[in-house]
Amino acid sequence: MAVATITTDSDGPLTQSHQREVTAAYDRAKIIRKAASVAAFNGWMTGIIAFCSAPFAIFSLSGFIVTIGLSIVTYNEFRGRKRLLQFDQEAPVLLGWNQVGFLVLIISYCTWMLVVSLTSDGPFTAELKAKPELSVAFNSAEQFDRYYKMLVAGLYGAVIMLTGVFQGFNAFYYFTRRKHIKAYVENTPGWVLDLQRLTPTN
Repeated sequence: MAVATITTDSDGPLTQSHQREVTAAYDRAKIIRKAASVAAFNGWMTGIIAFCSAPFAIFSLSGFIVTIGLSIVTYNEFRGRKRLLQFDQEAPVLLGWNQVGFLVLIISYCTWMLVVSLTSDGPFTAELKAKPELSVAFNSAEQFDRYYKMLVAGLYGAVIMLTGVFQGFNAFYYFTRRKHIKAYVENTPGWVLDLQRLTPTN
């Protein structure tokens, strides 16, 4: 008497066909995992800056606002990273606007510091006013203050320019990831997406 046998492609819970689908999907998701890595890097870097700025938050309102702003940016980067690994199509939008907010925060702070520095007495003039006896050694502090203000303007101007380039590029990069997630979700079987969401990798 012949005995019917059932053969499977694999001894595991997934057949070889399923395994090939999972592997192919993993390869296609590389661009999304890369974006998640960028978000993680940005989150850690912003978090370190926020931590370093925290002591200044105690002594000035501007320092407090900057620290809070940096903390929010850090939180959103990690939140966006988590949503990227869940293939949430709105995650790149969140991350993109987060970088725009970061850009506005830095430019606003630098502009404020520029205005304060350029419209107030320089440190040398202020020191001479506080200690008139120093005027014997320094005939005039105007030249020193002029150089100081030029240095301050150059420094904050460079920060504004570099921030515009770096944060602007980051925002553009994030916004353009949305189409990749959309295409990935549309071309990946639902059961594969569910599996990857249960076991996110980066």
